[in-house]
Amino acid sequence: MRNDSNVILDDILSRWHHHCKHYSPVPIAGADPMFRNAVSPKGWDSTADIADDTVNAAQMKAVDFHVSEMRDPHKAAIYILARNCYTGREVWFSPRLPADKEERRVIVLEARNELCRRLMAAGML
Repeated sequence: MRNDSNVILDDILSRWHHHCKHYSPVPIAGADPMFRNAVSPKGWDSTADIADDTVNAAQMKAVDFHVSEMRDPHKAAIYILARNCYTGREVWFSPRLPADKEERRVIVLEARNELCRRLMAAGML
């Protein structure tokens, strides 16, 4: 049996970055009052799709909470790691992380481990 926690965490971080990228704190201008509280903007979602979206949104809120509770430089490492997981490339870096590759690797590994522990305690892993 293999430990796929790295793959699972990468998937969660990628989905979390996608979720945060599309978040808007301001309601959409010109929204029709009749449909303002609609659960889905599309008219063709099934009940199962809406339930899946609701569960996914709750999971992403939990990830957002646990990442926001982390301290720098681990928080910065998770933000950059999520962006790299989302794009599928190792091109993003942060000036808040050390310039030395080995030190940066250690901080990213510590941040991954801390987030894994937090998500396991929350029941997400």
